[in-house]
Amino acid sequence: MNEPQVWTLIGVFAAALFGMITLMSTMFIRIIRTEIGALRTEISSEFRGMHQRIDRLDSDVNALMKHSFGIQRD
Repeated sequence: MNEPQVWTLIGVFAAALFGMITLMSTMFIRIIRTEIGALRTEISSEFRGMHQRIDRLDSDVNALMKHSFGIQRD
């Protein structure tokens, strides 16, 4: 092979390597974003569950206070 062919091959391999790195980094970023979105959804549902439990506990405390002391809280 002569010198222009060598430089052409170097350019082709460099372009292929650069393209592969770009593709892999793009796919990695997509996967990370998807996983973060799923994590946000899961954490949000856990907070909703805790909020429901706290509301239920608040209504139980109100019922106990009303029953024990005749006090109605707002």
